[in-house]
Amino acid sequence: MNFSNELGDKAIQDVMQTYPEIGEILARYEIGCTTCKVGICLLKDVVSIHGLSKEDEASIEREINEHLAKIGE
Repeated sequence: MNFSNELGDKAIQDVMQTYPEIGEILARYEIGCTTCKVGICLLKDVVSIHGLSKEDEASIEREINEHLAKIGE
């Protein structure tokens, strides 16, 4: 997965703290990071370990990158 600003290499708890909307994007794909108490998984791993279709993975990547572009990141 290719996320802007090397976001894929950051812990999901840090990502969601900085960009709460990313938690909302993941929740739409039934990835429950917003309720996880650990939060140390990397964003790129969170997406890949949930057994999503390649199409859903691509959609998540696109939505996150579009959101980052929209806010100027």
